[in-house]
Parts: sequence; structure tokens; C-alpha cells
Amino acid sequence: MTDKTNKTIQANGKTPGDLPKTEVVPRARRRRFTAAYKQRIVAEAEACTERGEIGALLRREGLYSSHLSNWRKQRDRGELTDRKRGRKGDPAGAELKRLQCENERLRQELEKAQLVIDVQKKLSQVLGLGQTEQDEDA
Repeated sequence: MTDKTNKTIQANGKTPGDLPKTEVVPRARRRRFTAAYKQRIVAEAEACTERGEIGALLRREGLYSSHLSNWRKQRDRGELTDRKRGRKGDPAGAELKRLQCENERLRQELEKAQLVIDVQKKLSQVLGLGQTEQDEDA
């Protein structure tokens, strides 16, 4: 018991087994509320007529008054609906993609039409149809 740390611990009156164990509290997670839940709570709050009913509702649900006021504003703006999370599609980009595909399709059709026209010209030259028309014009 001549160890300095043991003397300190004994002087405090505590041994290593008596020290409290530290507890690491998990990090709080942000709550997410569905649009249906928000609409239900706003409807319940609107139905409250007596003094203190809204406070009781908020306590029962574990909500803050700011939640209710924000949800009312969202409802009034028409934003209280389920939305998909993530990147929103670019409407101009979608239109551009559609037009590019259509342009490519039309270009391929044009190439086919030009090929058919070239074949018809060669066939008329082989059969001599093109010469007779030129002779008639002269």
C-alpha cells in the first residue's frame, strides 16, 4: 500500500471498484413525421375547443408548439403531402433528353430515305429509265 496511486485512492476513501462507470449516451436522432401523421395532429388540434386541450395533445404526442405551427403553415401552402426524398428531376433536362432522342430517330430515318433514293437512282440508270426521260426533255 505504499503505491502513490493507491494512497490517493485510499485518501479519497474510494477503491477502483467504487468509482462510477462512465456511460456513453447515444447521439440523438432527428425525428421524422409522415405527412399523414402531421395531418392527423393538425386535424386533432383544430378540433380542440376547450382551454388546455392543445397543450395536452402536444404533451401526449411529445411535440412542441412550433411543430404544430409549422405544420399548419405547410397545410395552408399545400405542402403537407408525402414527398420523395433525394434529387429532384430537372424538367428542362428531361425535355432536352426527349428532344435529343427524337432528333436521333429522325436522323436515322433520313439516312434510310437517302439510301432508298440512291438505290432508286442507280436502278433507273441500270435500266436506262433516266436516259429516256432526259432524251424526251431535249
